[in-house]
Amino acid sequence: MNHRTYLTLAIPLTISTMTTPLLGAVDTAVVGQLSAPAYIAGVAVGTLIFNTLYWVFGFLRVSTSAFAAQANGASDPDQGVLALSRPFLLALIVGMLFILLQWPIEHAALLVISPDADVSRFAVEYFRIRIWGAPFILMNYVILGWLMGMAKIKESLCLQILTNVLNMLLAILFVHVFSFDVQGVATATLIAEVTAFILGLFIILKVSPFKWKMPSIQALIDTNSTKRMFNVNKDLFIRTICLLVVINMFTAKGASFGTEFLAANAVLFQIHYIMAYFFDGFANASSILVGKAVGSNDKELFKKTLTLSRQWSIITAVIIASLYALFQKQVVGLFTNLPDVIELSLTYGVWLIIYPFVACFGLVLYGVFTGATEIAPVRNSMIYAMVVYIIIQITATPIWHNHGLWLAFIIYTIGRSGFLVMYTPRLNKKLVELKGEG
Repeated sequence: MNHRTYLTLAIPLTISTMTTPLLGAVDTAVVGQLSAPAYIAGVAVGTLIFNTLYWVFGFLRVSTSAFAAQANGASDPDQGVLALSRPFLLALIVGMLFILLQWPIEHAALLVISPDADVSRFAVEYFRIRIWGAPFILMNYVILGWLMGMAKIKESLCLQILTNVLNMLLAILFVHVFSFDVQGVATATLIAEVTAFILGLFIILKVSPFKWKMPSIQALIDTNSTKRMFNVNKDLFIRTICLLVVINMFTAKGASFGTEFLAANAVLFQIHYIMAYFFDGFANASSILVGKAVGSNDKELFKKTLTLSRQWSIITAVIIASLYALFQKQVVGLFTNLPDVIELSLTYGVWLIIYPFVACFGLVLYGVFTGATEIAPVRNSMIYAMVVYIIIQITATPIWHNHGLWLAFIIYTIGRSGFLVMYTPRLNKKLVELKGEG
């Protein structure tokens, strides 16, 4: 295991995961070329609602990847099939519930965020179309997690690139050719999500190393395995709730400053997502390698993965921050041509130069902990960081307004990384001792 081996896995995964924020980024960029900031703000609110819904169940991808990697490392075909089947069923059920509960979800979200009337109208248009993709996108999380856990990186990369290219082309067609505005970008994303699901099932059937047969009901609900899956998912669920509290508080406070501030923060947050998902590629590589190490009792692979994760966290932070500092104006210009929004985005964009350095360890080590299915430290670090964020937002925004809001977010990110780093020695000792016994 060396730098080349690590990067051979990490680079395709980075490209693959970088396509995920492009769904929201493309929607923001396409409507950002329209005549008013309310379009951007409306899509930002609509995207926030779906991020809230889907990120709560983001554990479906993360835990599926971890359990699939461990099954792959142990060469266990039965567990490999169950690593897909169990979360797939859960994703289908939850997705259908989202559709059934769409009206109360919509009204509750708008009540909490309280956007202006025009922004609210566009957000509703966006939401009422994209909600029909809920079962597909949650099942897509499971499909991607399983492919990544099985180290089918090329296939997961192709699936995500095809999905996002389709989304991009349809969004441009519907908005700039057919003049469908917000409804156009929502429809484009919905079509892309359904297409991804169909292609994902086809890819799994083609590349799976296991012979597929429906597992028995007894195997699906096996008490010990199901309990372990729900314990892991419970902690990831709590972690995601903390993340969403921060993001929703951030967006709601930004909305209180006015539509232009909401639009500018939406642009900056989309850029932040791209940065975060860049790190997520390395986190996924670390998760797969640690999962394989745990499954195969290879403590040397675990220790080497931990070292490489730290090193590439720092290198990646330097690259991302430097590129953004050099091309900040050009990057913002990709999202909008509205002068007021551009000016505000550049004014507060300095915080995104800081972000990679304070986020790098937390985001990449997240992959290490999830690969080992040691999720309690991830949960705890996010709880502590959320509390820090709430305190700073309450105290800083009355003094520094939007700068205070971004200060709170950066300090939260420092806490998210710092608290998780504190748990690393304990994880290292626990796994080395455990696998030494094995």
